Amino acid sequence: MEITGINGKVALVTGAAQGIGEAVARALAREGAVVAACDQKEAELISLTADLCGSGVQAAAYKTDVSCSAEVEVMIERIEEELGPIEILVNVAGVLRIGGVESLGDEDWQAHFNVNTNGVFYTSRSVVRRMASRNSGAIVTVSSNASKVPRAQMSAYAASKAASTMFTKCLGLEYARHHIRCNVVSPGSTDTGMQRLLWKDDQGTGPIIEGALDSYRVGIPLGRIALPSDIADAVIFLVSDRARHMTMQDVCVDGGATLGC
Repeated sequence: MEITGINGKVALVTGAAQGIGEAVARALAREGAVVAACDQKEAELISLTADLCGSGVQAAAYKTDVSCSAEVEVMIERIEEELGPIEILVNVAGVLRIGGVESLGDEDWQAHFNVNTNGVFYTSRSVVRRMASRNSGAIVTVSSNASKVPRAQMSAYAASKAASTMFTKCLGLEYARHHIRCNVVSPGSTDTGMQRLLWKDDQGTGPIIEGALDSYRVGIPLGRIALPSDIADAVIFLVSDRARHMTMQDVCVDGGATLGC
């Protein structure tokens, strides 16, 4: 079945310079979207958009700190002036700092919420206000399966992702009357730079796939960690017309690691 509802639309992707965000930006580009790529990593962002433009896709880079409401507002105004009305938003930008509760400083806790939660709020609020005037739009927040089950050494990350998950569902409820669909994709372990922070040694993914009793992780039933493209595929489905009757849903893409919770 052909994917429709993406070609020609302006799609904003935060956290687009690497990992899942980059995979989402590239997947949207392949479906014909006009890609507005947002990140703080300017060099990587410019490289990505140059590559996309070189392949015949319209794309532009917007260096922005999504944890700053004023910067977000300026970015959204620029995108709409330069590229056109934003019809798709994918919130991917995120941070992860590992540590037990006693070792987390105030700044560590705030950093998670500044990006993972406030960033989703600021960007979604600015975009949905404009989508509502047009009675159309699709928003996806990339959360985490850590928002569903407790994870040792990841309390701030899990809490911030749980907050952004529920916010996105509430957003979907409030704006359903404007035909704006708001959904969540919750990845599990995915081969990104952030994931590699969790690797304890050169064994790589082995311990993650097998699980660990000391940290109450059951492992991954499908026997592999995800690629960023696996997550991007779920995002593409949710922003396309193939999911036109889906909103306020949380699609978990984790190989069964949370046992369907």
